Amino acid sequence: MANLYDHAYDLEKAIRNSEEFTSLKEAYEAVMNDEAAKTMFDDFRQTQMTLQQKQMQGEEISEEEVEQARKVVELVQQHPQISKLMEEEQRLNTVINDISRIITKPLEELYGNPEEPQQ
Repeated sequence: MANLYDHAYDLEKAIRNSEEFTSLKEAYEAVMNDEAAKTMFDDFRQTQMTLQQKQMQGEEISEEEVEQARKVVELVQQHPQISKLMEEEQRLNTVINDISRIITKPLEELYGNPEEPQQ
C-alpha cells in the first residue's frame, strides 16, 4: 500500500499540471510583466494583508479603511489582466476546496454530521 504522503505529492503534481493551475500561472505572469498592473496588484495585496492582520489582532477597521479597500478592489476588478488573474485564482480555489471535501470525507463519515443523528 502506498504511503499517504506519496499520494499527497502525486496530488501536488496533478495540481501543478492541471489546466486550472497553468491558466492561473499564465494570468499571474501577465500581471507581473505589466508594470502598471503589477503595481496595482501589489497595492491590492498589501491592502488585503493589512486588513487581515488588523482583523487577526482584533483591531478595529475604520470606515476610511473599508472605503479605501473597496476603491482598491473596484480599481483592480476593472483592470482586464488583474480581473483575469482573480478569476483564475477562484477557479483553482474551487478545485482545491472540492479536493479538500473529498479527502476529509472519511472523517466526516466517521464522526457524522452533528446535526443528523446516526442510526
